[in-house]
Amino acid sequence: MTTSSAYNLSQLEWKSFFKLHNLSENLVPYWTDGLYKNRSLWKEHISPAQIDLIQNHYQLNLPVISKILESNDGTYKFQVRFHDGLEVESVLIPFHKKYTICLSTQVGCAMNCSFCFTGTQGLKRNLEAGEIVGQYLLLKNWLLTKNPNSLLPSIVFMGQGEPLHNFNQVKKAIEIINDPKLIGVGKRQMTLSTVGYLPGMQSLKEIPQINFALSLHSPFDDERQLLIPVNQRYPIDEVLKKFDDLTFLKRQFLTIEYLLIKNFNMTEKHAEALQAKFYNKKIIINLIPFNPFPGTKWERPNLDEIENFKNLLVEKKLRVMVRRTKGDDILAACGQLKINPMVKNL
Repeated sequence: MTTSSAYNLSQLEWKSFFKLHNLSENLVPYWTDGLYKNRSLWKEHISPAQIDLIQNHYQLNLPVISKILESNDGTYKFQVRFHDGLEVESVLIPFHKKYTICLSTQVGCAMNCSFCFTGTQGLKRNLEAGEIVGQYLLLKNWLLTKNPNSLLPSIVFMGQGEPLHNFNQVKKAIEIINDPKLIGVGKRQMTLSTVGYLPGMQSLKEIPQINFALSLHSPFDDERQLLIPVNQRYPIDEVLKKFDDLTFLKRQFLTIEYLLIKNFNMTEKHAEALQAKFYNKKIIINLIPFNPFPGTKWERPNLDEIENFKNLLVEKKLRVMVRRTKGDDILAACGQLKINPMVKNL
């Protein structure tokens, strides 16, 4: 039985498949609408024989939810299992008017960042585009079952894995999710976060014009490589040059993610260096209080320390916001995702 997912295919690839198998290309919109929205459409337009033909080539099933945790703040963490039994964690995060889904792009991660729980499990494999798309559909469908009036959730590629280390599959997943004939999540409703994996950044212009975020965490290379080991190979300034090559829309900014770690990266010296790098640039600095996880050596600053550093940056005329921590009580916050025995059924 084939294990290739039907959700790996773009609209154009479905047309090629139908043509190759002597099926009318006029059926493709009914097929994809049935696949992504309402399978009852197939009863009117797609014959059982045609469905059997497609099923001989592609799996129509989504990944499965093996476990769920609910946070006190309404965040949900899902353990998602794929056809080979490997799993990732995906997160459904509530905001004022809608939800955001945090998607994983790899099973584990090879970057070995010291602030991230995922890095402690290593990299098992890349996810296929259809597995990334499947995570989104799985959580979206779960949400709509719970709340039928929910808007289409936004997306952050900030789960397990470095998205640009799996560039081709992530790019394709973004194209499928963005296609209005398939799912139709707008480009501005998607954000991809990277630690600055330079080989993947060489082709950033090939990705639809979504939002980008850089995990910076220190303006100094010697400090940053303590947090992000690949910084030794791909220093900060080389990474920033790649973002300088991108064209941003009028109200679009590069998000600089800055983890706040107690007694490490929150001094006047750090604020001055950030001003030197980003003054008058189209960026927003997103301050993220460190989220502890089992075995970490780093500590979270207190509220006064967070506010003091924010004020230092504001005084230097930098755009700043503080990310509100969500889901930390179930290890679902930034940097806390890892398949581990602590997870229990909801």
